[in-house]
Amino acid sequence: MSVCLHGYWRSSAAYRVRIALNLKGIEWMHRGVSLVQGGGEHLQPTFAALNPQQLVPVLSIDGANLTQSLAIIEYLEETRPKPPLIPSDPVGRARVRAFALAVACEIHPINNLRVLQHLTGELGLSSEERGRWYVHWVAGGLAALEAMLANDARTGMFCEGDLPTLADICLVPQLYNARRFNVDLSPYPNTGADWRLRALSLHGGRQPDHRCELAGGRRMDSALTPLSIPVVA
Repeated sequence: MSVCLHGYWRSSAAYRVRIALNLKGIEWMHRGVSLVQGGGEHLQPTFAALNPQQLVPVLSIDGANLTQSLAIIEYLEETRPKPPLIPSDPVGRARVRAFALAVACEIHPINNLRVLQHLTGELGLSSEERGRWYVHWVAGGLAALEAMLANDARTGMFCEGDLPTLADICLVPQLYNARRFNVDLSPYPNTGADWRLRALSLHGGRQPDHRCELAGGRRMDSALTPLSIPVVA
């Protein structure tokens, strides 16, 4: 049975699931759901039938339509446990989940597309004011993440040790969007490491800036490009 990810090329949540699918080596197809074209394809009845919340992503897998990116990734972890994306020890699991939730529940929700559209639409903010809103909340969130990484001996080449976990899967899309909105990442050397972004982006067709391929709903090759993990002296 084929695996199909319904997502949008600039969606942080869909980006998380793409990374998880790639790291797990799962063969999948992408079906583009534009959040802007025609007022938003996610608001159409056909998509609402997949997800009553009318949000991306939706992962069609094993005869089910799963929603909410972290729940989807937990499902993949439970049904396809290799390679693991969550540590085996209780402290490590709690730390990784806390970091992931700090991104997905604290930073992302007040800066996603529908919030930004509401700021410039219903509330009448200018693009400049919207940009200041974004930078204010993202910078504060990244400062907290930086402290979580800098002050913990468990931090390695990735957020938890030397292998990517759910924490990195949530962080990388947030860094991508922070760069889009010109957030200065220099105060966050642990959080904003460029090599982490390059390593987890895998190869070009899976990065959100490859709009033409993702939006077209073409089949995506499941072969993984090995992670380029730097050697730290």
